[in-house]
Order: sequence, then structure tokens, then C-alpha cells
Amino acid sequence: MARRPLPRILSNGSAQIARSRELARTAADSATDVLHPLITITRGLRRLASAGRRKWADTPKDKRGPLLFLVASVVLVVALAPYGPLLAAITLMAAAAWQGRDRGEPEPEGPDESQTQRLKSLYEALVPYFSAAEDPAPLYAHGGEWEKAFPAYEFDETGRCAHLVISYPAYFTDGEAESRARIEQLLHAKSGRGREYHFAWDEEGNQLTVTALPPLPTDIAAQRFVTAPGETVLGFTDPSQVQRTLPLTHGEERRDVPPVVWRTGIRSTEPHLLVVGQPGSGTSTLLRSIALQALQYGDVLVVEGGGTGEYACLTGRDGVLAVECALAGTVASLEWAAAETERRLIAANRARQAGDPPPEDTRRPLWILVDRPSAFAPLAAADGRKDPQSLLQVPLRHGRAANVTVIVAEQFDSADALSDPVRQHTRARVVLGPATTDQLEAVLGARPHTTPVAHVPPGRGYARLGAGPVHRLQVPATPDPYDDATSDTDRQAVLALLPARTTPADGENLPDAVPTEPVAAETS
Repeated sequence: MARRPLPRILSNGSAQIARSRELARTAADSATDVLHPLITITRGLRRLASAGRRKWADTPKDKRGPLLFLVASVVLVVALAPYGPLLAAITLMAAAAWQGRDRGEPEPEGPDESQTQRLKSLYEALVPYFSAAEDPAPLYAHGGEWEKAFPAYEFDETGRCAHLVISYPAYFTDGEAESRARIEQLLHAKSGRGREYHFAWDEEGNQLTVTALPPLPTDIAAQRFVTAPGETVLGFTDPSQVQRTLPLTHGEERRDVPPVVWRTGIRSTEPHLLVVGQPGSGTSTLLRSIALQALQYGDVLVVEGGGTGEYACLTGRDGVLAVECALAGTVASLEWAAAETERRLIAANRARQAGDPPPEDTRRPLWILVDRPSAFAPLAAADGRKDPQSLLQVPLRHGRAANVTVIVAEQFDSADALSDPVRQHTRARVVLGPATTDQLEAVLGARPHTTPVAHVPPGRGYARLGAGPVHRLQVPATPDPYDDATSDTDRQAVLALLPARTTPADGENLPDAVPTEPVAAETS
């Protein structure tokens, strides 16, 4: 049986609907243009009526009678005068049109004189990099038109460029890192130092977008973050870099901030972390923040090579296996960590061969936090002991399968003393404090898309997880609660996150509880 054709309204109904909407929109725009004078007069009459009501309400009651008599007299004179009503109507319409006009001051089109001078200076500075003698129609030339090179621009309240789109010729070598670095350095200098700029290169469209980034928040204190087991918050970054936010509490205020989340565990591709920074840049702060988060689900072993007591608040806490500052204790603790890693591997392997789940004691995460391991190298050489870094090879190589995570923090001046296993197996990297572009690339393995600044607050830096992008990072404020320079608010925030102390600070066992009732004699 032949199929009947669809009705025309169903076959081309969408086209008719779209055409009807376009006609309705056109008719509405035309009606608005035609009725614009009437709309203006109506708005003016409404404003005049409102002004009359306010005038009447402000007039004292004892003077309203004479005011009514005066108005009535004026109306009578206008009504009796030749052409009075016509002139009164024309005057009223003119006053209504004047009152109903759009009073918004039109914004000036284009940049002002100082902004134009900035754009011209920036254009002239880019001429040597974006021009070639063989170009028959150069986009960049001395004394050329900067309007064609900068299709979009915005300025902040200080008059400096906050957003700029730069068009460049197709023959510019935008695929080379050195060429990009020269342009970024020039734009950073010409657009105003002291700010961080984000550079987005569109190689396909031959455009560069420069955006001045606002400073990251530094008032986020240590707190319980809403994360799953195996997720650790390293800090916070720009909203455009990640697609996730965390609810945070700042006093009585609640806000959502985008975090940099590091995932550890058996399925992690970056199971270990390396933190490098300058003295006072916040490396110890980051390790304290990670330790407080790790103690929710696992055990922590801390090794401090600086000997400054930055982790004394963790001593004897529930879940803290040890806080070592001396060489002998450090070697003993790391030897135990290596043996524990091997034990976990053997136990998990036997369970898999037997078809059983892994034992419970191998599932609990073990975190090894090592701060400045290079400080132990000369001491170990003088005492004839092993370098503690050599004891990290087993946890670093087999830690992911054994649910062991290693975090190493070192300063820039001692970064060359890090062993090869530490460099090879720490694929999650963090750089804190002021650093040059070459230093960032050497540690992170890639250049950031922003320009580093010379002066940054503590805990400010960059993070890169494996082969991912480079993120700006601000570590949450997690100071040493025993430091006198710590504010009371931050001290209480850190103390509230510390587990209960189950072992005295000197390492002795707690005495047994005294029984409340006497024990009955065995003989009766």
C-alpha cells in the first residue's frame, strides 16, 4: 500500500515557524521605532504626574487652599485666552517629551587619549616581532594602524589593559616555545608589571588573548574539605582552569572555590608528590595541610630534615606513626617504611593468588612526608650510614600497589641533591614562591600559561599533576599552631583538625587507667 504524503504543515512547519518569528520580530522593531515618540511622551507625562504628587505631598495643609486657587486661576486664564488650550497642550507635550527623554549619558566610544597612547606603544613594541621585510601588506609597521591589530581590548579602573586580543601574521612561529616566551615577556613588561597575565594562543586563528588575572584568595584557612577518600586538596586556583568547586567556610561566610585536587591510591597515575620552593614560600605549610587531610583515612610518617620543629604539633597524635628529626630515627623509620611496603606487596599478592580480597592492614593508606631530605646526606656520610633518600626507592617504586604515598619537599638551592628515584617517581609537582620561568619549566616540565611575578604571598605557586596543565595554586593557610607569630584564628583552625593525642610527646606509653573499683580477691 502506498504511503500517503505528510501534510504540508508537518513537512515544512519548522521553516514556517522560524519565518513567522522573524516577521514578528521585525514588526515589533518597526513598531518600536514608529511609537518611540509616543512612548517618550507617555514616560514624560508619568514623570510630571509623579513630580506633581510629590509637590502636593510636600505642601503644608494650611497652604494647599491658596495653591488650588492659583492653579484654578491659571487654568481659567488659559481657557479664556485665544488659542490658549492649544498652546497649553503644545507646551505640555514639549515638557513631557523633555522629561521622558533617555537621561543616561552615552558612554564614550573607543579608548581615551591615555589608553590610545598605551595601545600605540604596545603596537610599536610588537612591530619587530610580527613584521617581515618580504610581507607586501604588513599588519605591523612603524606608524601603522593599531586598530587592525587589536580587534578587542578592555581597561581596568587604573587605566591599564585588562583584556586584549592581538592578531598576528600567519608566518609568526607561534609553535616555538622561545618565540612565545619573547612575546609574553614583552607584553608583561608593556602591560604593567606586578600582575599575572594569562596567555591563550589560538594558532589556528592567529590570535593571542591576554587577560590580567585577579590575585588568588589568601584568606582560606585550614578546614575539612568535601572530598572522597583518596582525594587531597593541594590548594585553590582560577575558576577557568577547573570545572569543580568546593564549598568553604570563611567565618560566617560560605563560598565555592575551585580546587586543585590530587588523587592518590592504587588507581592513581601520579601516586607521589614533589614540592620545591624558596625558604618561607610555604612548603611546610603544604605538607601540614596534606598531613591533616591524610589523617582522616590513613597513617602518617613525618621526617623533617630542617630541624625547625615545624611538625611538632603532630607528635603523639592518633594516626601519626612518628615525627623524626634526628638521623638515627630517620634511617630507622624509613627502613621500617621500606619493609612495610614489601610486606604489603607480599600480603596483597598472596591474597590475590588465593582469590581473597586484600587484607585490611594493606588497605589503610600510609603517607610518608619527607621535608628537606638533602639535609641528612652530609650527616649520613660523616656517620657512615645510608643516605635516607636511598631508603625511599622501594616506597617510591612500589608505593602505588602497596597503597603507600611519598611526598618530598625540598628547596631550590638543594634541589640538585635529590636522588634519581625521587625525580623519576614524583610525577605530581608543586612549585611555591617566586621562581623564574626556567626554574618552573625545570621542575614542572612545562611552562605555565601565566607570567610569574617577583613578589608573591606565602603558599602561592604553580602545580602540575603528571602531564596535565599547569595551574596557579594558593595553599590554604595551615601554619604551625605552636608558632608565636600565628594568629589565634589560624591556630584554632589547625588545632581543631588535629586528632587526639594518644602518645606523650616523649614517646613513652600512656599509663594504664586506674580502676575505679577495687579488684576482688581471688581467694574467698
